[in-house]
Amino acid sequence: MSKKMRKKSSKSAVGRSGSRTGDAKAGTRKPIGAKKSGSTAARTTAKKTAKKTAAKSGATSKAAPAKRAATASRGKAAGASRPAAPLNEGDRAPAFTLVRDGGQSVSLSDYAGRKLVIFFYPRADTPGCTLESIAFSRLADAFAKAGTAVLGVSADPLKAQEKFRDKHDLTVPLLSDEKLDMLKAYGVWGEKSLYGRTFMGISRTTVLIDGRGIIVRIWRNVKVDGHADDVLTAAGAT
Repeated sequence: MSKKMRKKSSKSAVGRSGSRTGDAKAGTRKPIGAKKSGSTAARTTAKKTAKKTAAKSGATSKAAPAKRAATASRGKAAGASRPAAPLNEGDRAPAFTLVRDGGQSVSLSDYAGRKLVIFFYPRADTPGCTLESIAFSRLADAFAKAGTAVLGVSADPLKAQEKFRDKHDLTVPLLSDEKLDMLKAYGVWGEKSLYGRTFMGISRTTVLIDGRGIIVRIWRNVKVDGHADDVLTAAGAT
């Protein structure tokens, strides 16, 4: 074979080899359309994720003020239910108007110029409250001679007070404070504990108010035995 023929043959072989290599490389390339399609899908997913995140963020930001408002509302409600600070001797007696057994209305102003004893008892017709109410009824005339009126107050409904009166022949007026307004004003309504259980109720308390409406004596956590006699002695000395 001549030299010219060998050169041509060599070039043809190289050309075919390059063509095969080029075809192989072309086969390994990803289709242009597929690349663009994948990129578009990624962008769409990213946009959806961003929208969801923004929506959650907006919901959270809207929920936060609502949560704060609800918390503030609960705080106000709790504050409204708290009892007033306990009264001290020398304080002016808080005004009140309540209904007593029999349906008549009774106010602090009804006793202006007179001494007044108010005994707060936890519950009508319970042992301690019964003994205390009977004792004050027994001494009613003695209190009247000392120029002192006597009132009993609890959170019992009016019918319960009247049933309590009739059952034990009580003569002192029994006032019903179901709304707890007076009980809180006098600082006798609050948290109590009994046999490991906590609850809201009345702390057995007695106050002596002079003719000017000033509290001159306070008995807290009263022990019933002899208590009415002690109060009578204090009223006579005032």
